[in-house]
Amino acid sequence: MGMGWCVALIAVGGILTFAVDWHVDGVNLPLVGLMLMAAGILGLAAYISIFKRRRTQPPPPAAPVVEEDHRFVR
Repeated sequence: MGMGWCVALIAVGGILTFAVDWHVDGVNLPLVGLMLMAAGILGLAAYISIFKRRRTQPPPPAAPVVEEDHRFVR
């Protein structure tokens, strides 16, 4: 799940929780909205932790040791 999907889940969950006053039989829309927001926040946290891990770069390798062969020097 990308960052856009996570933000979209948080937005849709917030709309269902705080802005909708529909009454559907058998469905608690504010609870569904809270679950969507929680899934979006967890997904965003997982995405950021993976993205942060990918962006860290190992230190550059040390310069290779070059040994000169003095047998062919005139």
